[in-house]
Amino acid sequence: MTSEFITVETVGRVATVTFDRPDALNALTAEMLRQTGNALEGFARSDDIGVVVLTGAGRAFTAGVDLKALQATGRDLTAGDVGEELNAAARRVQRLMEHMPQAVIAKVNGFCFTGGVELMLAADIAIAAEEAKFGDTHAKIGLRPTWGMTQRLARRVGMQRAKELSFTARTITGVEAAQYGLIMEAVPLAELDTHVAKLAAAIAENSAGSIAAYKDLYRKSENAGLDEGLRYEAEAAYEIADVGERMGAILARLKG
Repeated sequence: MTSEFITVETVGRVATVTFDRPDALNALTAEMLRQTGNALEGFARSDDIGVVVLTGAGRAFTAGVDLKALQATGRDLTAGDVGEELNAAARRVQRLMEHMPQAVIAKVNGFCFTGGVELMLAADIAIAAEEAKFGDTHAKIGLRPTWGMTQRLARRVGMQRAKELSFTARTITGVEAAQYGLIMEAVPLAELDTHVAKLAAAIAENSAGSIAAYKDLYRKSENAGLDEGLRYEAEAAYEIADVGERMGAILARLKG
């Protein structure tokens, strides 16, 4: 499936959504975000998809909000807010990434700045090329974050590092991003596609019901205190339809 600003490809149980404005370094517009949200929403309802990979075409994951398009709106930016049209579309994408039952992998192939970092932080797992470049440039532009940067970044890298990255607006490599814990790992760009494909395939082989339960429980763990999280894990109920089949297959192998 191809939309104006994204492409969607499905191989087996793995779907890949690609930001597809390479000439603009995949800069984000409200319509591009809406198309991304529509694709994610469709996959969230599909029993045939176990993993969703989000990536970018060309040299960028995404360079963040399209500043030319933003300026062309004539919006008063003195409050530092990019506006509700962009905010609503971006937050919808993030909510879908965090709440859809499928595992979501951000495959960061190149430049990943500001709004791109905010989207990446909503993925379950982020893997980048060593050559990728990351930066929170809100302060360089004169904007303030409205897509959750101050909440998700600090949880990922720690408060002091989050403040340093945001206050300086400096650019770091994929290698540094892995060292800081911003992403899970960095691999050479030439190996990125294969590496992520193997990871996605390994996840997709497992129980969709278990993955959905894990996502819900880990989200609760990240957003709640330990006692509340333990209580939620003990009391939460899920339907995992393939447990009998999977357990039977394992027991059969053990007998063999």
